[in-house]
Amino acid sequence: MNFDIKRVKISVTVPKENLDEVRTAMCNKGAGIIGNYTFCSSSTKSIGTFIPNDKANPYIGEKNKLECVEEETLEVICDVEKVKTVIKELRKYHPYEEPAISIVPLIDETEFL
Repeated sequence: MNFDIKRVKISVTVPKENLDEVRTAMCNKGAGIIGNYTFCSSSTKSIGTFIPNDKANPYIGEKNKLECVEEETLEVICDVEKVKTVIKELRKYHPYEEPAISIVPLIDETEFL
């Protein structure tokens, strides 16, 4: 069975204090639209861990030390043709040097009807 992927789910971990700014930036570029609704998103509390190496420029933490940060995992739906623009805007407003972004293709439920 072949599927025509038209939408994806974008997930990114964000420090709690930056969540609203990143969500707004992504949704202003077209993410988070589901039917007749805009700014649709979900966030889940999480704990992020990382060790910045000598070449890193960490927003939080110190080089070569394990850091644990209270974060939110932000998820939005996005049309495939808007992903590049949305990710560019996400990176512009996200405080991390290397945000943890995942993009998952979605199969439309009508493919199963």
